[in-house]
Amino acid sequence: MTDDHKHRARIFLHRGDLVQARAAWEAAVTDDRIVGSQQALSDSLGNLGNTCALMNDISRAEQCYREVLQIQRAERNLTAVAHTLVNLGNLHIASDHPEKARPYYLEAMDLLRRLQDNRGLGILYTNLALQEARDSQWDQAVASFKLALDHHRAVGNEEGLAVTYSQLGKCYLDQGDLTRAERCLNNASEHYIKLGNEPAEAAVLRLLAKVYETRHDPVSALRCLARVVALDERYALPELQADSARLSRLGPSG
Repeated sequence: MTDDHKHRARIFLHRGDLVQARAAWEAAVTDDRIVGSQQALSDSLGNLGNTCALMNDISRAEQCYREVLQIQRAERNLTAVAHTLVNLGNLHIASDHPEKARPYYLEAMDLLRRLQDNRGLGILYTNLALQEARDSQWDQAVASFKLALDHHRAVGNEEGLAVTYSQLGKCYLDQGDLTRAERCLNNASEHYIKLGNEPAEAAVLRLLAKVYETRHDPVSALRCLARVVALDERYALPELQADSARLSRLGPSG
C-alpha cells in the first residue's frame, strides 16, 4: 500500500498539486512506520519535507528533515546527513530567520570536505554567498562565490558555473563594481549558451543591460535588450512586456 501512496504523491507533484501530494506523502510515512523500514521512512519523510517546503510550511518541513537527520546519523550515512543539513539551511533561508541557516551550512561543509564532495561544496558555497550578499557582507559573499566556482570547475559542473557567475555578477553590480560585474555576467552568458539554456541567458542579459545603462553605454544595452526581447518572444517569457518597454525607452525614439 505504501508504494501506491508514493506513486500517487509523485503524480500529484508532477501535476503541481501540492495539497494532494502532501496528503499522499503523509500516508506513505504512516505506512513506512508500520512496516518498520528506516530507509523507506527516511525517503518518505524527506519527500514530505520537500513538499511542505514548497508549500512554505516551514515548521512541518523542519520537523520532517530533523527526523530524517536522526535516521541518517544512526545509520552513519555521512553523505545523506550532509545533504539533509543543506536542506535545513535552505529551509531557514526561506523563513523569517535566515541567520539560523549558517550553523547547518557550516556542519554540512565540514562533512562535504571530509567526503571530498566537490559538487555538494559548490552548491553549498553558493548558498552561503547568497546569504552573505543578502546581509550586505560583500567581501565574504565574493569569497564564497569564488570558492563555489573552484568546486564547480573541479567536477566540470557547467550549470553550477553558469548560475554562480550570474549571481557573482549581480553581487558586483549591487556593489557598483561594473567592470567585474560585466566580466562575470559575460562568463555566465557563455556558459548558458554552451548549455543551450536560452531563457537563463535572457536573465543574464537583462543584468548586463543594466550594467551598460549604468555606465551610460546605450549601444551595448540595446544590443543586450534586443536579444532578450527575441528570446522573450521565442519562449513566451513573462518579462516580454517589461523588456519591450525598456528597449523602446533606450531606442532612437525613446
